[in-house]
Amino acid sequence: MTRMTPLLERNEQFARTYTPMALGPPTAQLLIVTCLDHRVDPAIVLGLRLGEAPVIRNAGGRVTPAVIGDVAYLALLAEQLFAGPVAADRLFEVAVVHHTQCGTGFLADPGFRHQAAGATGLSEAALEASAVADPHATVKADVERLLTSPLLSPKVSVSGHVYDVATGRITTTVDAQHP
Repeated sequence: MTRMTPLLERNEQFARTYTPMALGPPTAQLLIVTCLDHRVDPAIVLGLRLGEAPVIRNAGGRVTPAVIGDVAYLALLAEQLFAGPVAADRLFEVAVVHHTQCGTGFLADPGFRHQAAGATGLSEAALEASAVADPHATVKADVERLLTSPLLSPKVSVSGHVYDVATGRITTTVDAQHP
């Protein structure tokens, strides 16, 4: 028995009533970028169901070059494969969601950041830039990073939100905008 065993048992229950879905656009026409923190599960805090929205998770929920590449790829896919079901001038919204009490906030401390650089192989500068000490400020910066990327389709909008782990509420910091 491993730690995965109870989850595999839950999967068996899920599979008993599972109905496969055809490839198609996410029904919420939304892509969520958020932190990998186990307290911030968008399926739970937003009540997402299977097929509603893809989710990209990384440390801090930061908009990195990899995230920008994924968003650009998904926009291409949506435009090429789902042109009929999606409005001609709009593909989907990217909701960037940062949160309070983020563990990446520790990266603001030079000593911790130095240790993290040794443990991860990432530069201290890159780690410092990924810290989420003030989620309202970092979500605004990440929305701007996406909106100004030359790779972002003008048919994709971007919004910014902050999840408060103490209350369970998400507030909008930046309303949806197109580049």
